[in-house]
Amino acid sequence: MSRRIAARAAATLGALTLALTLAACASPPEVVPSDDGVEPAVVVTVIDNRYEPSEVEIEAGEAVQWVFQGSAKHDVVADDGSFVSELMYEGTYTHVFDESGEFPYVCSIHPEMTGVVHVN
Repeated sequence: MSRRIAARAAATLGALTLALTLAACASPPEVVPSDDGVEPAVVVTVIDNRYEPSEVEIEAGEAVQWVFQGSAKHDVVADDGSFVSELMYEGTYTHVFDESGEFPYVCSIHPEMTGVVHVN
């Protein structure tokens, strides 16, 4: 391999490493305040890198409460930004769904963690 090719490969690898590092350090989404004090229709447990259950169904005007447990920080972040919790080890986050539709969500630091709220 020539020095020129080796130098280009090293530069490309360095740029890729920098891009991945910066992406990992991206700021978390802006938190939407929890609807504390509202009685939830459904409770979802957030533990061991999963939402349990990962899909729930409620009626418009009802609330879902996420209960965080375990040793890793997680959050719930709606794809449309309508609900966003803080990253936390333990605690709760509640959101009232006023409109019908499907509301997919994810953990901002564990993209394999996904869930959906179906609102009738």
